[in-house]
Amino acid sequence: MRNTTLCYLERDGAYLMLHRVKKARDVNHGKWIGVGGKFERQESPEECLIREVCEETGLTLTRWRCRGIVTFLYNDDDAEYMHLYTADRWEGTLRDCDEGDLRWVPIDQVPALNLWRGDRIFLDLLARDVPFFSLKLTYRGDDLVAAALDGAPLEVTP
Repeated sequence: MRNTTLCYLERDGAYLMLHRVKKARDVNHGKWIGVGGKFERQESPEECLIREVCEETGLTLTRWRCRGIVTFLYNDDDAEYMHLYTADRWEGTLRDCDEGDLRWVPIDQVPALNLWRGDRIFLDLLARDVPFFSLKLTYRGDDLVAAALDGAPLEVTP
């Protein structure tokens, strides 16, 4: 089991997206995601969020909101529990990221990006301002094979 954070910084109707293209051995290679990462020993979700966003962007969050928990099952790996956030205030200057290219993408253009199929589900929940949710996503390789929202199965179509 591992815990991670993922955050979508929002400004002027756009999300700060990370195009994961700089690491050769990266399960997210070529995909567009938010910013975040793995918990360090004894970190809270908020401490991990603030540290990871700063490490990847140079920005220090000053206002954020926890939007949900996403449980990822990937092949036969241990479950990953991702704490999903949005943020709309920060300090500092955006800098280059060593994990990929950062770009502000208008929210209505995000669905056209190369995203994980499950990310499309939680990005839709964010867009609809759904209150705190629990989403479970099961993958076999790059294929989303099952999903459940707040314990209720969702239809997953190829």
